[in-house]
Amino acid sequence: MVTAQTRGIVVIGGGMAGASVAAELALAGQDVLLLERESQPGYHTTGRSAALFAPTYGPAVIRALTRASIAAFNAPPTPERPHPLLRQRDVLFLARPDQQAELEAMQAELGTSVSLISPDAARALLPILQDDYLGGVLLDQSGADIDVEALHRHYLRQLGTTGEARMKAEVTGLSRDGQGWRIETPQGEIRAEMVINAAGAWADVLGGMAGAGTIGLTPKRRTAVLVSPPAGCAVEHWPMAVDIAEQFYLRPDAGKLLLSPADETPSPPCDAQPEELDVAICIDRIQTAFDLPVRRIEHKWAGLRSFVADKAPVAGFAPSAPGFFWLAGQGGYGIQSAPALARTAAALVLGQPIPDDITAEGVTAQALSPLRKALAA
Repeated sequence: MVTAQTRGIVVIGGGMAGASVAAELALAGQDVLLLERESQPGYHTTGRSAALFAPTYGPAVIRALTRASIAAFNAPPTPERPHPLLRQRDVLFLARPDQQAELEAMQAELGTSVSLISPDAARALLPILQDDYLGGVLLDQSGADIDVEALHRHYLRQLGTTGEARMKAEVTGLSRDGQGWRIETPQGEIRAEMVINAAGAWADVLGGMAGAGTIGLTPKRRTAVLVSPPAGCAVEHWPMAVDIAEQFYLRPDAGKLLLSPADETPSPPCDAQPEELDVAICIDRIQTAFDLPVRRIEHKWAGLRSFVADKAPVAGFAPSAPGFFWLAGQGGYGIQSAPALARTAAALVLGQPIPDDITAEGVTAQALSPLRKALAA
């Protein structure tokens, strides 16, 4: 049993959000302890990510944070991180003839970030597209696959230089204690000056426990399956394909094809598991758009993507609980925006300005604040 101790900042949640902000704070010289309820970090959402980097994907503030993360993703390899974190993967946004309005709206919103290509050009890039399916296609050449595991390990190593990560340390009690916080775990009691709530789908549960209220967080289950490509198809360089209304997506994954119905089924915080109905819906949607016989599902899983009302992340101090900082609601965009969001959150925690390169992309503290009007209801 670990005896009670006092720490400067305790970060709750060992996924990408918690690991990245803990690393940034440790690099800034803070005394940081990361607590994770599971036996390994990133077990839930981080470990089940679609691993896509797409600056054109998500709400405006997510796209801004993603653009501000490009330099970190493209940083030269180091002995600790010898491989590139990104590998280019074009993205096709597919529209049926009846989805012309959605295609035009996306093209107007994204401007020169995407280009309109013909169905024939799309089939040249992705030959399993059904001949009679497409009405129009937008091509995004800024996408990439993310080495999520390498990025996560990178942040955990950075944290470990001066801070500490502790597994099997579920927070069972959290309350104000004078000017700080008392945190109860199966490994003992911890006192902290500040708490960062990066607990993913459990963030509102933790907020309620702390007396900090909630932010209206809704975890939503998303299903994914892995199948073999058609015989003789080398899929490594195929683009990812996404329905213009995000009703499905398909992308290559280590010689296989990862498919999803892009479902968003509200769920309590849990170890999400795939439902057979969602798997069946996935296969039906995919086979409507692609010539892809599915003889066997090689792997299936589900993860939780947690959203607040406006689908933008929440990063800021709770007004009713001094020293309690929210870092939650990244939805399905938490990996691609992690470097910039971690730097932003660390600056806000320390009472410093958001870094200039991030504000230059349009990110503001107000857009991330737990006090913003979109969350008031």
